[in-house]
Amino acid sequence: MKKLTKEEKEELLKLATEGAKNAHCPYSKFRVGAAVLGKSGKIYLGGNIENVSYGATVCAERVAIWKAVSEGEKEFDAIAVVGPGTKEAYPCAQCRQVMVEFGLDWLVISGDAQGKYLGEKTVREIVPFPFEPSALLGK
Repeated sequence: MKKLTKEEKEELLKLATEGAKNAHCPYSKFRVGAAVLGKSGKIYLGGNIENVSYGATVCAERVAIWKAVSEGEKEFDAIAVVGPGTKEAYPCAQCRQVMVEFGLDWLVISGDAQGKYLGEKTVREIVPFPFEPSALLGK
């Protein structure tokens, strides 16, 4: 895992707030943004996208990760997540499982709606008993 500077973390949080601006959340009004940093150095943004059929809703973290993967990026250094209000914003369980697919040692940075830094943990820390891809291989 790449060690990020304070400035790099702040920039990711700022970009996550940009992702939140493009969120489509007419039902919950719960605007979330994410910015994922690929090992290539490229950053991909995402905002949550709701659907009247709630099961078709996609979280900001998965939008950002899937944008990255669809462009060939499959290794990540960090993801910044911002949500409404002043509490820490960490990914839901479904997003955490998607993150495990791409490793356990990348950083999850949490911020508020203004992009203020509120904390950080690794994927391994937020998913202490992961269901990893190797499980399907019997390893």
